[in-house]
Amino acid sequence: MSLLSSTILLFLVIDPFGNAPFFLCALDGIAPERHSRIIIRELFIALGVLLLFLLFGHHLLAILHISKPSLSIAGGIILFLIAIRMIFGTLQKAFEGDPQGEPFIVPLAIPSVAGPSAIATELLLMAREPAKWPLWLLALIIAWFASAVILLLSARLNRLLGQRGLLALQRLMGLILTTLAIEMLVKGLQMAFGLST
Repeated sequence: MSLLSSTILLFLVIDPFGNAPFFLCALDGIAPERHSRIIIRELFIALGVLLLFLLFGHHLLAILHISKPSLSIAGGIILFLIAIRMIFGTLQKAFEGDPQGEPFIVPLAIPSVAGPSAIATELLLMAREPAKWPLWLLALIIAWFASAVILLLSARLNRLLGQRGLLALQRLMGLILTTLAIEMLVKGLQMAFGLST
């Protein structure tokens, strides 16, 4: 994958447009002047988690003896399920059982931004071409920064586009992610069965 394609993939799985209404709902009842500070804090926590898995996740895969084909197939399935949820699912307003008050780490940093799909995508990129880790690192930072800008502007986007507009963008991103997920799944099956492309 190139820098552009990996950045787009990571941006899609972080899903800032899908997360924007969720962020707004999670911050409901908190003083508006605190919103930006909370969002920035949660975004940096999420970046730390994503960097940790990008740089050291391959050691975990080695310990668990997970092969590249298995990771590619599993990553494709996870991304496909995420894409289907983005297209047909409804946005979760809140997680049941969450403690009241200001959100911290859960649910905004994890799993909203640094979720299973983003972590699986990073692991897959590193497993396929570990020597390209500087490229994947740059792609992650660009995708995270673009997502951060959107999430910081979530209140304005909500006023500008409305919930229907944000939902339409989320569904469009879901459609693109579906094709990437199928491609990942096909590549994994080809590797597993020794098929040529």
